[in-house]
Amino acid sequence: MWAASCLASCCAACACDACRTVVSGISRRSARIAYCGLFALSLILSWILREVAAPLMEKLPWINHFHKTPDREWFETDAVLRVSLGNFMFFTILSVSMVGVKTQRDPRDAVHHGGWMMKIICWFILVILMFFVPNEIISFYESVSKFGAGLFLLVQVVLLLDFVHGWNDKWVGYDEQFWYVALLVVSLVCYLATFGFSGLLYHWFTPSGHDCGLNTFFIVMTLILVVLFAIVALHPAVGGSILPASVISLYCMYLCYSGLASEPRDYECNGLHNHAKAISTGSLTLGLVTTVLSVVYSAVRAGSSTTLLSPPSSPRAGSGKPLLPMDKVDEHEEQGKNKPVSYSYAFFHIIFSLASMYSAMLLTGWSTSVGESGKLVDVGWPSVWVRIITGWATAGLYIWSLLAPILFPEREF
Repeated sequence: MWAASCLASCCAACACDACRTVVSGISRRSARIAYCGLFALSLILSWILREVAAPLMEKLPWINHFHKTPDREWFETDAVLRVSLGNFMFFTILSVSMVGVKTQRDPRDAVHHGGWMMKIICWFILVILMFFVPNEIISFYESVSKFGAGLFLLVQVVLLLDFVHGWNDKWVGYDEQFWYVALLVVSLVCYLATFGFSGLLYHWFTPSGHDCGLNTFFIVMTLILVVLFAIVALHPAVGGSILPASVISLYCMYLCYSGLASEPRDYECNGLHNHAKAISTGSLTLGLVTTVLSVVYSAVRAGSSTTLLSPPSSPRAGSGKPLLPMDKVDEHEEQGKNKPVSYSYAFFHIIFSLASMYSAMLLTGWSTSVGESGKLVDVGWPSVWVRIITGWATAGLYIWSLLAPILFPEREF
């Protein structure tokens, strides 16, 4: 017994030393990676609790105080929402505390890049505390999360539009025949992929012998938007480029596919999954990993963008700075300079807050009971409509980005 106690103490001490070593190794250059790791940890924790925490939560009187115990799926969804709320609170508090940080001399700059042991402890405490809040608060957060997740998707769209326009301007700026040919080749590849993808969607989601008018409408509507993009972009009055139109076309077709693939597994027009009502653990793991990588990348790119809510003194996005710049200047010398921050810390954290809501909606099927599909990631009719509407919003924002300079020539866009 004494030996076991000593062994446990040694293991705990080693674990603490390992944590301190990892935390002390997080520098200014790797802070954003550390935030990504913490966010990914919250998603993994949400998934694990969704699978195993339901029996324990059924025994908690302040959670299960109903006259009739809800279905197991209700507790699975509740566990995900509580972890998401803790994650949301953590990043929101950081965002509010970072409002107005413009230079690296601001004491809050050190808080953003350092104090990781304390921040990790606070994160754990917030997540644990969320399992003691009343169900009414979780229900309210569930409703708000739908809007927050939608806002996160809109931010993704704005970032994509900013990226493709910047990509086009950079290649055109070289003013060389090679880059013009490259623009044409990439555009043709994107259009070939778009129309080839549409053919696969017809094959997968409009099987013969079934009335699949809704799926046909989604696919045809996307193709109409693709043609509209090209017409507007190439109109002499607009003077746009075919590259952004082709990339946005491919993205809209992907969103159409993503929406159709999210249809319930037992839906007769979902031929992609052969009406399977469940998937293997490997497929579920792959789906979750893909979701984690997608959300983390979007959050980092959005938070690092200096074109959205950036401090007035910060560099513009076109400065060519990498996502994780490797400065050769010594940290002590750099801190002595009144150097402006390279991105908005407040915006960086608020993007993670919105991403927390979005990931919770993915893991819970947008908080709706869909039978066996509740065991899957991002499956159900709410997911379908979110994807489709996001595609339409992408189309609207892209067309607006082309027409706005013409409609309002005196304003700078």
